[in-house]
Amino acid sequence: MRIPRLYADIESRLHPNKVLVIFGPRRVGKTTLVTDFLSTYKGKYRMESGDDIRAREILGSEDLSLLKKYAAGYDLIVIDEAQRIPKIGWGLKLLVDHIPGIRIITTGSSSFELAGQIGEPLTGRKNTITLFPISQLELLPYHNGNRHDLSMEITERLVFGSYPEIVSAKNAGEKKDFLGEIVGSYLLKDILELDRIRNTKILSDLIRLVALQVGSEVSLSELATTLGIDRKTVARYLDLLEKSFILYNLRGYSRNLRKEVTKKSKYYFYDTGIRNAIISNFNDLSHRDDVGALWENFMVIERLKTRSYKNIPANDHFWRTWDQEEIDFVEEREGKLFGYEFKWGKQKTKEPKCWRETYPGASYEIITPENYLEILV
Repeated sequence: MRIPRLYADIESRLHPNKVLVIFGPRRVGKTTLVTDFLSTYKGKYRMESGDDIRAREILGSEDLSLLKKYAAGYDLIVIDEAQRIPKIGWGLKLLVDHIPGIRIITTGSSSFELAGQIGEPLTGRKNTITLFPISQLELLPYHNGNRHDLSMEITERLVFGSYPEIVSAKNAGEKKDFLGEIVGSYLLKDILELDRIRNTKILSDLIRLVALQVGSEVSLSELATTLGIDRKTVARYLDLLEKSFILYNLRGYSRNLRKEVTKKSKYYFYDTGIRNAIISNFNDLSHRDDVGALWENFMVIERLKTRSYKNIPANDHFWRTWDQEEIDFVEEREGKLFGYEFKWGKQKTKEPKCWRETYPGASYEIITPENYLEILV
């Protein structure tokens, strides 16, 4: 089963003397997206992998004459896993600055490394897109636009996530095997290779601790004490986990009112299946005590995907007061505040009194499995 991706129209995003940068987690479909595009491409292209030693030597050489010979006769250069090539940003800059009409596509799973290499050299010379695990927005056409049929899969998405291979897998055994492979072989690979972290056990223990605190505010000091490391190291590891598309950091919202809590963060996984694989729990929702946290995680990330694919600019936060009033997700967009409370069950929830008093122009909406698609598709 192939789910058409929303970024499938790569042609419209390619421009002469520009680099199209495709970020995203490993195994999310970046290479497939590009190879599908190339299968119908009418021009002359050259595709390389950052794993290829020869490609590394040429593209990282900063030798203009060598790069010109490399690109001669091609109107499109494609570099998969570009983050593996040292000084790739400067090589790409030379190509787009000195070869008229050249177009370039790069993919990378390690945003912190690739962005660090291409940020300054390619200022004004690149377009960037992020490919996520498959979104509800992308799954709806597969269900012929039937929202009811799509919503019937929600339990599956909460337990096993939305990676392309998960969506197309035939049974639970295949899904567990795939997620086990991702967690065991790929999840921390970029961080370990590129940041030269030696203590893999501490990093693994950290990500497991965070997995058990999804939906709750995370204390760096508590994590540091539990792991027996200093707070700065915890902060650095969490930053790397964010930049490698494993964790998403949601910070507190405030207009500096004394009642509001803002210093802590909540962390969500870009995919709920990955989170469940980390804690080795694929139990049915009826046998879990973390359904509320899974639902909150799912909705935060799906809303992030929707905004990205629909190009809806916004800042997002959670909101909480010292009096324990809270809202799971707050979007600041178009000069307004939009509050969303994610509830899996049917229990009644009232709008926090302090929220209405402090932000009278803000909206407040309770999002459940019955109405969740209204803010996603």
